[in-house]
Amino acid sequence: MPVFEGPLDLLLHLIKQNKVDIYNIPIALITKQYLEYIELMRELDLEIASEFLLMAATLIYIKSKMLLPKQEQFEEEEDPRKELVEQLIEYEKIKKASDFLKNQYLIWSKAFPRTTSKEEEVFIEELNIFDLFQALKKILDRPQPKVYIPKETIKVEEKIEQILNVLKVKKSVYFEQLFEPDSSRVEIIVIFLALLELLRLGIARAYQDKPFGKILINLEEGNENRNYL
Repeated sequence: MPVFEGPLDLLLHLIKQNKVDIYNIPIALITKQYLEYIELMRELDLEIASEFLLMAATLIYIKSKMLLPKQEQFEEEEDPRKELVEQLIEYEKIKKASDFLKNQYLIWSKAFPRTTSKEEEVFIEELNIFDLFQALKKILDRPQPKVYIPKETIKVEEKIEQILNVLKVKKSVYFEQLFEPDSSRVEIIVIFLALLELLRLGIARAYQDKPFGKILINLEEGNENRNYL
């Protein structure tokens, strides 16, 4: 699974998700959503790199400058977003070049592909961590059970084995199928962390058939008889 590539990656993800013009970023909306992702990282107890926090401070600063009344002067004031937009455009160029090289590698590595059945569906878009976070947010936003009776301590290792057993039988499942409708917030987070571990180890992979589409979790070949515990 791709690791965090940095705050610019998250900003590009939010811009694409909201279908907004990179040259005219709605800074209030993007700042709000960026901070929500930071808060989600904290809740998952993930280590947040300093550059993510620095970008959060930068976004808040830009937002505050844009809220100030414009001063009347002969020269037009510089857009506070200008430097950030330039960074995003340069980063996007590098990212596209990197993705092109990666795709070229994948094409040539499959010069002699194994035969597949016609019934097999091909998923072409591999996910990054922010796509998974977005899917998790939707699960967490579901109504919580009115009465929640705490179970025994929920262990990540046990959830890893549980997911692995499901994948061994079904080979692939949709992301939302991993979570029972009555799952508590704590259980949802533990299941998500278990999934991240399976993705990190390369035991499973996550795909979409189109950007922001449904997420499919596949069991990687060679792991059919593998146990985690």
